[in-house]
This record gives sequence, structure tokens and C-alpha cells, in this order.
Amino acid sequence: MPQLEIPALAMSQSPGRQIFAFGVDGKMVPHFAQVFQASRDGAGSLSGYQRHQVRKHIDEIRLYVESERPMIPNAVVLAFSDEVRFEPLAGQAEDGTRMGTLRIPLGQEQPVGWIVDGQQRLTAISEADVAHFPLFAVGFIAADEGEQREQFILVNNTRPLPKSLIYELLPGVDAALPPALARRRLPTVLVDVLNNTPGSPLYHVVKQHTNPSGRLRDNSLIKMLENSLTDGMLYRYRVTTPEEGRVEGMARLLFEFWGAVREVWKEIWELPPRRSRLLHGAGVVSLGYLMDAIADRHREGWPDQTLFEVELRRMKPHCRWTEGYWDFGPETKLRWNEVQNTSKDVDLLTNHLSRIYLRM
Repeated sequence: MPQLEIPALAMSQSPGRQIFAFGVDGKMVPHFAQVFQASRDGAGSLSGYQRHQVRKHIDEIRLYVESERPMIPNAVVLAFSDEVRFEPLAGQAEDGTRMGTLRIPLGQEQPVGWIVDGQQRLTAISEADVAHFPLFAVGFIAADEGEQREQFILVNNTRPLPKSLIYELLPGVDAALPPALARRRLPTVLVDVLNNTPGSPLYHVVKQHTNPSGRLRDNSLIKMLENSLTDGMLYRYRVTTPEEGRVEGMARLLFEFWGAVREVWKEIWELPPRRSRLLHGAGVVSLGYLMDAIADRHREGWPDQTLFEVELRRMKPHCRWTEGYWDFGPETKLRWNEVQNTSKDVDLLTNHLSRIYLRM
């Protein structure tokens, strides 16, 4: 079987985690590595992790590669299957950086490599009108897609990567994450369940990287869930139930609540945020606080959809999701579509609805 033999350096950064540094012709990379773009299968399961190609960015890089004196010093990052082998030169210490040969099989039906970082650069190089273009690469052996996804998030977290893609990938990562991402893992798991479970009231309603037509922005739902997990209904559920089955239990409660919202406001449920503030960022966050208040009032058990519907119908006459004015107090009236997804407006709406409910 044909293979590519490349001089390389190998280094062990931690037990069982070996990385390789080598130079390779960018034109050759597509022969053994491919892009694994984030997508959903027919059952709604997430596969892959890469963002969609940015055509303008690729064209800019291609023109640069075709210019007189191009230089791309930053390395691309590749994940390899265990079919890729590193053979060190004889006589070297086992615990240091070793020189040797990286042997990469070619002509396989399935690729032996995946592009973790450098998709746009490699696409531009493959399309550029040049005979070859060498560049540096860093590679590692990935045990599974989860490890590839982990490295993809960590590499791109400090770069302008769409947050929606990071949030959609987080549920599939079990490894240690930076604190800011770790705090968002459980909310993103719940978003994944809500948006991709047939029968969920929010099935395919949430706008995600793989569902760009959704009308409820993922970051609005994440914020609503974070608030509840901090000191609301979901927090109480988390600290009073066994860990096993906890996510499923939280999801059931959220199904009940959002099912009630859909039923109470069914005449405007399908409207986009520009025509209704129900599934607008401000509306979603304020509804989350209302959910917590309802659950707190009925602490003898966990609310079901019927109970949520009863309480929300009492609130319905006070809501101005699609017409009229919100009366937030003396000299503070806003037309329904003047409410924006800002901290000030979200606080105004949340406090207004909470005060009304608590007086009932």
C-alpha cells in the first residue's frame, strides 16, 4: 500500500499523548486528511465539529498564496487514526524529543487524518495556482471523534469561532475544559436535548450552527437555563435528585414548561422575534424567571404542563409580546417591539412580570 514518509519530530507532553511536528506540502494534505464538518444525521445525532467554509476568507488566502513572496508560519493541526505510525531513529532517549519518520498511508477508502485547525488555509492552498506550497503541521493520534472535538474546541476557543458552533459541540466533550466553557456544558446539553428530541416543544426551534433556520437563539436559551441552574427550579432539581438520570429529569421539566408556553401562546408561537417578543432574547430570559417563580410557589412537587398552563394563562393578559405597550412604571412605557435584548430591557421585563406574578 502506498504511503507518505515524512521526517518528523515526536514529543510526549503527557502519558499516552504524543504529538508530531513536520513539514508537508499543503497540496498533499487532502490525499490523506479531510474536513469533518459539524452536521446532524437523520436521527438528530451530532457528528463532526468543523465550521462551514468561509468563501471570502479562502479566496483572500488563495490570492496571498499565489502572490510573489507568501509565508504562512502558523502550523495546521491534524488528527490521525492509529494507522499512522511514527518510527524513531535508533539510539535516542525514550523520554525526550525524538527524530524519525512519520508513515501516513495513502489511497485508503476512509481518510487516516482529519483537519482540526487550518481548514481555510488548506482549502486555499489546494485551490491556489501553484505547483506546491510547503507548510508546518502538528499532528496527534486521536482515539475517537470526542478527542478530535476536544482539541478543536481548545484550539479555536481563543479565535473568532462562531459561539453557536462551540455551544453545539460542548455536549460531546467530557474532557476538562476552561472554567467559562465548563460552566456552559450542562446548559448546552439541555439545549441539545430540547432542540433535537422529536416530541420536544422546542424541536428544531433553536437556532444552532446545524439549524440556522431556528427562530430562538441558542445563547438566549442558554442564559435562561444558566439562571435557573444557578438558583431556580433546575438548581433545586439538581441538588435534590440522584446524578443518574438528572439530565433527563431536567429535560422533562423543560418539556413541560415550554409545552405550556407553546399552548398558551399558540397563536404567536410560530412568529420570528422581529414579529413577536415571545421567543426573543428578552422574552425567553424573562419567561425563565417566571418558570422558576411558578416552581417555587408549588414546591410540594414538580410542575407539569397543566399546572404551568394554568399559571401562564393568568399572566397572559399582562403580556405584550406582539402589540401594545409594556407599562414598566412611571414614565417607563415601551412599545412591544422597543424591548431589546439588552441587560436593561431584560431586567425591566423580568422584574415587571415577576412583580405581577408575585402579587397574584
